[in-house]
Amino acid sequence: MTNQPYGGYGAPHGAHGAQEPYAPYQQPQSQAWPAQGQGYDDPFADQHTQQWQGQTWETQMQPPVAPVAAAEETSYLPPQGVAEPAPVAGVEPEPEYGPATLGGNARVTDAQRARAEGRSPIIEPGLQPAVLTAVLGLLLAGGAALGTYALLVPLVVLQGVTAAGWFRLNGMWPARQGIALGFLGALVADAAMLVADRSPGVILGTLGVWVLLSLMMQLRSHADPDERMYGLMATVVAAALAIAAGGYLAADADAVVVGAVAVAAAMVARALPLPTAVSVVVALAVAGGAGFAVGGMETDGALIGAGAAVCALIGHRVASYDYPSRFVHFTAGVALPLAAAGPAVYILGRIFT
Repeated sequence: MTNQPYGGYGAPHGAHGAQEPYAPYQQPQSQAWPAQGQGYDDPFADQHTQQWQGQTWETQMQPPVAPVAAAEETSYLPPQGVAEPAPVAGVEPEPEYGPATLGGNARVTDAQRARAEGRSPIIEPGLQPAVLTAVLGLLLAGGAALGTYALLVPLVVLQGVTAAGWFRLNGMWPARQGIALGFLGALVADAAMLVADRSPGVILGTLGVWVLLSLMMQLRSHADPDERMYGLMATVVAAALAIAAGGYLAADADAVVVGAVAVAAAMVARALPLPTAVSVVVALAVAGGAGFAVGGMETDGALIGAGAAVCALIGHRVASYDYPSRFVHFTAGVALPLAAAGPAVYILGRIFT
């Protein structure tokens, strides 16, 4: 029996010449589909195409529907203009980012947002570092009241924390050589002041020598020139701050007591939940009042306390700059206010006492 063409087309590839087409395909299309009972509609019915039960080139060229759907389901980013599907009830995804920011975006932190916007956030250390600063300030005041060597113990602690905190504040960690060099400069300055009867000129001499030592250390480094310059500046500043904190040792004991107590009071007041401008004014007022009370109810004590508090607030601001971490807050945030106030305590003490 010869093959009969259907609809003007010959037999498809793979069909045998000795077989007749199936009966359903000889009926009109409106009657053929109900007879098949496949349970689905023909997606190409509107185009009046033919369907064959066999391997044809039409079935091999159909678009892969399932892979496309799978790719859309597994895509990380949703299409533009389409909202993300709501999460399944009762199932919370694990947090991949920090806590929600003030802007309402739960996927970026304040530091990441500020970095993307080209600015640096100011994140203040908070109450706990302020309390530690106050404790260390009271130890300095108590040591100064007891004597030079009693003052030396909390001063050495202050100088070591200052050197470590400055390097961490600048994102350089670990930096054992730079921290050790800055701390060693502070110890040498303290020892030289004890030998020279607490002469303040020793501080400047030690600082000049330590700048040369820092330069020699960076010249031996094999890092890039920009990195070496950055390391040199960090080492010099860390040594300068640690050595300058020795101003408490060179200052008059009464000035140290007044200045250290004033800084302690100012830092606690600065940590109160107040607007920044109001907090600064309150801190200065509290520092002046503390200096007035400790300084024998005299105006000179209030001026020493207020001047030391100004320098302490500057150090507090510096410790809040850039991208600080909890470690920065508990090192630089604790030490920089007291270290920055050291030279002011010496100068104001020489003026008013």
